[in-house]
Amino acid sequence: MPEYRFTGIAPTGQLVQGVLFAPSRRAARQKVRELARQHQFLLRALEPRQVFLYKARHPSGRILRGEQRAFSKAEVVRALENLGLEVIRVERKLLDLQLRPSSTEVILFVRLAANLLQEKLPFDEILLLLEQDVRNPVLRQVIRDIHGDLKRGVEARTAFMKHQHVLGRFTAYMLGMATQSGNMAEIFEATARFLERREDFKKSLRSALITPAITLLVLIGAFIYYIWYIFPETARLFQKFGITLPPLTAATLHIADWLDQYGLLLFGGVLALLVGFLFWSRTPRGRLTLDRLLIRIPIVGPLLHKIHVEIFCRVFSVLYSGSGENIEVMKLAAEACGNTYMERQIKTRTIPLMVAQGMDLVRAMAASGVFTPISLARFRAGAETGAVRKAAQQIADYYERETGFRMKTVIEAIQIGIAIFLTIAITILTLISSEVALISPDAGTYLR
Repeated sequence: MPEYRFTGIAPTGQLVQGVLFAPSRRAARQKVRELARQHQFLLRALEPRQVFLYKARHPSGRILRGEQRAFSKAEVVRALENLGLEVIRVERKLLDLQLRPSSTEVILFVRLAANLLQEKLPFDEILLLLEQDVRNPVLRQVIRDIHGDLKRGVEARTAFMKHQHVLGRFTAYMLGMATQSGNMAEIFEATARFLERREDFKKSLRSALITPAITLLVLIGAFIYYIWYIFPETARLFQKFGITLPPLTAATLHIADWLDQYGLLLFGGVLALLVGFLFWSRTPRGRLTLDRLLIRIPIVGPLLHKIHVEIFCRVFSVLYSGSGENIEVMKLAAEACGNTYMERQIKTRTIPLMVAQGMDLVRAMAASGVFTPISLARFRAGAETGAVRKAAQQIADYYERETGFRMKTVIEAIQIGIAIFLTIAITILTLISSEVALISPDAGTYLR
């Protein structure tokens, strides 16, 4: 999300300055005006953080070229001069089109950071190493920004979450929590493991479905072409000679006539529904409804549900300390689970029951209606023995293994469904073709 710096003057004449994030300059200006009303200061300037290209001379005479993000040209000049460089030219980059890093690059960043943390390397040095090693310029700039924010004392969660459009919401959330927790290496490792497993699932799904998907699209196109053009033209030719059409061919002709009359309206309506659904799914209410339905659809729903429960338990096990701070841990785990419906149920039912009524953890979790029976049973056993954290970790590990196995089953089920659809479509085309081939004029046709 774009970053903006605002500057203002308080009634006492004191300079007011701050940084905020907004999707556009207009949204940023609205936020600043609201802040100005609340804190009573006069806005003087609003500067977006931009990319500047620089050319400078090293004391050794070597010419250096590069780019740097800053709020103003003067800021870049000061930074270069502080490094002992002679500034030759600094200009704003007119076209800043940079490709986001791939999921593989993000996973590699998290994995390397997790491995280096396990080697007891300081996080400050890890960021310096990764900043120099990362090839993608966008990810390199993100690491540089995070490093700079942490050195300036910005809260770790804020430093990471402002780059969630690059790192992903779950990744930024987990790494932000890790940096301000006492078990950073464990959280980085858990995040890396989950991201790697999710990427493996996506690759398996793509490799298993890409050929059937292409075949399906081609078949749909061929099916529409045959039904709407080839068979009707043949049927109308027979009608000219007064030949009685068999039932399937006659039905195909009726369908083609209907499509000739309402086809554009039908396709326009379908397109409008798809666009409307896309916009609706991006609204808070639409996202909530969609997430509720996704975990309930056959075959895929239970798998997604267990994955969300696994993430919740993974985050819960990493952050839970048993010191009575589990309310905040519940909130963080609910936000990280990746399902807005489950998050709402935990925040509006489980947590209020624990806070207002003093209900125990397991009964409050059961009241939300979003936890699986296995997870509740394991949490109950952990609560009775005082090993809640271990129980959450065991649930996460169990569902990690189970969902890994069931992913293959889901992929096979999808492939079978596509194969059945292909078989039905080909059978229909074959039946219509064979029926057309068997049409023969009756005796009355020859007499006429």
